[in-house]
Amino acid sequence: MEGDCLSCMKYLMFLFNFFIFLGGACLLGVGIWVIVDPTGFREIVAANPLLFTGAYIMLAMGAMLFLLGFLGCCGAIRENKCLLLFFFMFILLIFLAELSAAILAFIFRENLTREFFTKELKKHYLRNNDTDVFSATWNSVMITFACCGVNGPEDFEAVPHLPNSSFEEATPEACCQRELQSREGMFINKEACLTGVERFQNRQGCYTVILNSFETYVYLAGALAIGVLAIELFAMVFAMCLFRGIQ
Repeated sequence: MEGDCLSCMKYLMFLFNFFIFLGGACLLGVGIWVIVDPTGFREIVAANPLLFTGAYIMLAMGAMLFLLGFLGCCGAIRENKCLLLFFFMFILLIFLAELSAAILAFIFRENLTREFFTKELKKHYLRNNDTDVFSATWNSVMITFACCGVNGPEDFEAVPHLPNSSFEEATPEACCQRELQSREGMFINKEACLTGVERFQNRQGCYTVILNSFETYVYLAGALAIGVLAIELFAMVFAMCLFRGIQ
C-alpha cells in the first residue's frame, strides 16, 4: 500500500513539474516577446523603468522555472533525494521572489496610472527632438499605435516648443495621421495637422489605445502567474512527501 502511494506521489510530482516546465516556457516566451517585439510594445517598456525591470524579471523567472521543471521531473522519476531537496529549496526561493515581486507591483501600481504618464509627458517630452530618448520613445509609440499623448492632443498644450518650431503648432508631428503607421509612412496632410485640423490628427490618447490592445494579454499573464504559484505550492508539498518516502 505504501509502495503504491509512493508511486502515485512520484507520478503526481512528475505531472506538477511538467506543468511548471510548461509555465516557465510560456513566461520565457512572453518575456522574450516583450523585449524584442518590433510592433512597439518594447518602446512602452523602455519608457518606464518599472516595466523595463519587470520584463527582465519575467524573463529570468521563466528561464528558472523552465530549468526547475526539467530537474523536478528527473528527480521524481529517478527518485533522487539530493535532487528533490535541491528542487524544494530552489522552488521555495523562486516562490518567495515571485511573491515579493507581486507585492512590490501592487505597492508601486500608482506609477502606471494615467495621471503619472500625463505628468511625465508634460515634464520631459521635447516634441520632435529625437536625440532625447524619452521624446523619441514617445514619438515611436504614438506613430506605431496611431495615438496622441496620454489622453489626446490636449496633453501638448503645456509642452515646451523647440526653438525653431512655431508656437501655433501645438500638435507634434508624431500625432499626425500617416498612410502607414511607421516613421517611413507618408503624412496624409502634415501642414493641416500641425495647424490644428482634427481630421488629420490621431485624436485618441495612447493610454486607452494601449490598454485596449494589451488588456487580454495582461489578464492572461495574471492568470498564468497565479496558476504557476499554485502549482509551485503543490510541487513543494509533493517533493517533501516523496523525499520522506524514499528509503
